[in-house]
Amino acid sequence: MSNKKKKKAADFTLLLSTLLLVFIGIIMVFSSSWPEAIRRNDGYYFLKGQIKSSVLGFAAMLFFMNFDYKYLKRFSRLIYIVSLLTGLLIFTPLGLELKGARRWVNLGFTTFMPSDVIKIGSIIFLADFLSKRKDDIKSLRKGTIPALLIIGISCGMIYIQKSLSVTVTLAMTLMIVFFVAGMKLSHLFVMVITGCVGLFFAITDKDHAYRMRRWTAFLDPFADKTDSGWQAVQSLYALGSGGLFGLGLGKSRQKFFYIPEPYNDFIFSIIGEELGFLGALTVILLFVVLIWRGIRIALNIDDLFGCLLATGIVGLITVQTLIHLAVVTSSMPTTGIPLPLVSYGGTSLVVYMSSIGILLNISKYVKTDRS
Repeated sequence: MSNKKKKKAADFTLLLSTLLLVFIGIIMVFSSSWPEAIRRNDGYYFLKGQIKSSVLGFAAMLFFMNFDYKYLKRFSRLIYIVSLLTGLLIFTPLGLELKGARRWVNLGFTTFMPSDVIKIGSIIFLADFLSKRKDDIKSLRKGTIPALLIIGISCGMIYIQKSLSVTVTLAMTLMIVFFVAGMKLSHLFVMVITGCVGLFFAITDKDHAYRMRRWTAFLDPFADKTDSGWQAVQSLYALGSGGLFGLGLGKSRQKFFYIPEPYNDFIFSIIGEELGFLGALTVILLFVVLIWRGIRIALNIDDLFGCLLATGIVGLITVQTLIHLAVVTSSMPTTGIPLPLVSYGGTSLVVYMSSIGILLNISKYVKTDRS
C-alpha cells in the first residue's frame, strides 16, 4: 500500500489546542505589553508584531502539516549544519546585543534568535541519527558517545550565547529523545550525575555571579524583595491577586513596570492576575491536551524516525512549559524562558508552530483514531 493511501486526516484536537493557545497568546501579549508599548509611542506595537508572527507561523504550520516529514530525515544533516551556522552568525557583524547578551541576529528587515532554530535542527538530526542506529543504541562506542557528541555540540552552541536556561532546556529534550530511543540506563545515570555537576559549576562560576544570586533569591525571594528577589516576588503578587476569576482582562497592575517583560518571560503571571485561577488552569489544560496528543502520536507511529521526532517536539514543548510555570510560581530560580505559543517572540512562535505542523503531518500516518 502506498503512503498516499496510508495518509489520513491530521490530528484535529492537536490543531485546535494549538490555535487556541496562539489566540490566547495574542490577547495576553496585547494586554500585558500595553504599558511598555505606550512608552514606545505605539500602544499596538507588540500586538502587531505578535499578529504578524502568528500569521507567518500559521502559514509555516500549514506547510509542514502537508510536507512529508520523511523528507526531513533525508535532509537532516543539512538542516543541522544550517542551524548551527545560524548560531555562529551572532559572532559576525549581524550579531545584535540586547540586555547584556548577544543572542540575536539582525538581518535588517527582521531579527531572529538562532537558539530556536538550533533546537528544532538538533531534534531532527538526533532523531535521524538514532533511528539509523537502533541496534547500537546501548553500545557505548557506537551509540552513547556519538549521541553525546551531538547533544554536546548542540547545547554548546547555545551556551556560548550565554543562555544557560535554554541550554538546559535543549539538553533535557535531547536526553528524552535518547532515552526513548533505548539508551542504556547505566549510561543515563552517569550522564545525569555529570550534568548536575556541570550545572553546579555553571551556577557557581565567578564570571556569572548573577546565576548564584538567582539561586539564593529562589531560596527566599522575600529576603531581598527589592533586588535579587524582585521578579519572583512581583510574579507571586500577580498570581495571588488574581484569585479565582481574576481582576479582569486588561486590569493587571503588575504589568505597569513591576514585572520585567510581562509579555514574555512572565506572561503566565499576567494570565493568572487578569484571568484568575480558572484562566490559568484553562491554559495549563490546553498544554496538557497538546502534550497528550503529541505523546499518542509518538506511541502509535510505526516509523522509528517519526516516533523520535514527535518525542523531541513534544519533549521540547513540555520541558519549556514546565520551566516557565516553575519560574513564575517561584518553584525554581528565575530565568528567562518564554511560554511556548503564548509569549511574545517572532522566532519562537514561528519555530513552535512549524514544529506542531511537523507533528500534525506525522499524525497523518498514525493508525489509531484522531478524534
